[in-house]
Amino acid sequence: MLEKKTSDHSDNIVAKQIAKQISANGPMSILEYMRIANTAYYNDHDPLGKDGDFVTAPEISQMFGELIGIWMTDIWIRAGHTRNVNYVELGPGRGTLAKDILRTTNSFDFRPAPFFVESSETLRAKQMETLPEANFCHTIDELPEDGPLFIVANEFFDALPIRQFIATHSGWRERVITKDKANKFAAMPGTTAMDNFIPNDIKSAPVDTIYETNPQTSDIIYELINRIKEQGGFLLIIDYGYDASGHGNTLQAVSNHKFANAFEDPGKRDITAHVNFMEIANIARLRDMQLSGPIAQGDWLENLGINVRTENLINSQPDRAEEINAARLRLISEDEMGRLFKVMAIMHSDWPMGEGFKNIIPKIDA
Repeated sequence: MLEKKTSDHSDNIVAKQIAKQISANGPMSILEYMRIANTAYYNDHDPLGKDGDFVTAPEISQMFGELIGIWMTDIWIRAGHTRNVNYVELGPGRGTLAKDILRTTNSFDFRPAPFFVESSETLRAKQMETLPEANFCHTIDELPEDGPLFIVANEFFDALPIRQFIATHSGWRERVITKDKANKFAAMPGTTAMDNFIPNDIKSAPVDTIYETNPQTSDIIYELINRIKEQGGFLLIIDYGYDASGHGNTLQAVSNHKFANAFEDPGKRDITAHVNFMEIANIARLRDMQLSGPIAQGDWLENLGINVRTENLINSQPDRAEEINAARLRLISEDEMGRLFKVMAIMHSDWPMGEGFKNIIPKIDA
């Protein structure tokens, strides 16, 4: 049951590395394949913008970061103007979001110290140009241990490597990457039984059903929650994903603003998977955190006042009216980013809840 054969990768160094490991050790898990490919991709590429592979919300409009800045400032005020606040961004892209957020908070005399968690030297160089005062960390362990953490993760968790399991006639198996005689990568079921990793409610799903997990996301969420419990603050997650347990293949790749084959040219295209917000929520509740969302990004931004902000920008820059309104629609429309992208806030139990959320995720499934 080989899938998605690809073109010869003889001129791709990352593909050669993966092929060599498969030859030496046998089929490679989707998790390891994605880890190797995305590490190389982000180390060597600036993937953002018209000349890159994709565009994120901060690059579409300043309004996105401004509204998050107001949302953060409101929490800071209601928390009693807490001192020594640290603004933390995971995977901050070019630093555009942080620049817009901090410009907004500064206007209210709220000046958190910025920390970027970034491992890509290519992107660090861009971030230093955008926000020279930023402090850089390779891992969460390097974040300051004093002062509340106001953590923002915009399109961060979708790029973390996932495991995939597939239902076969012989039971559940992990989905792995192999290569054929033409040296092309393809996905197939492994040989080891994996039924114990599958939730009871989908164990009897039809053959070829795919179930995904993201162990690195869970580890990071646990670590961040522990820090927030000790230091105060919140974690704001904005990403595309789903808010109910289930199954299905969400692995995808993007190249030059178009969907591409995830098993072709590893290291030269962005490989992602949808974020499981239910799993994140369950972890937060188990750790006694306050939880808001997930809510659709479009609804959240409208609740925070993006329509009013659009009008104000148009009034001040009438020659850009069409451009400004188009950016608003791209952020909030259901057929753009408004529905697929979701927003969730995990708060310290003693801190005020953030505004903009109308729905609270249900309690943990039994």
